[in-house]
Amino acid sequence: MIATLASCTQTERGTAIGAGTGAIVAGVVRDSWGDAAVGAVAGGIMGNLMGRSREGEGCCIYRDRYGRRFEARCR
Repeated sequence: MIATLASCTQTERGTAIGAGTGAIVAGVVRDSWGDAAVGAVAGGIMGNLMGRSREGEGCCIYRDRYGRRFEARCR
């Protein structure tokens, strides 16, 4: 699993880690497969949101000569 996550984006990593953690915690606490599934979904959503917030790190937003916005590495 670690080797698989090495090539993913921050969003994909966050989703996978959140889903796995949510499933384990909910499964252990509630001792139910159904609750583990709900925990996986909730953890996946939260992990996805946290991963998205880190996607643009090290990037700046610029405008081209037509006023369109784009993202690129900061200079």
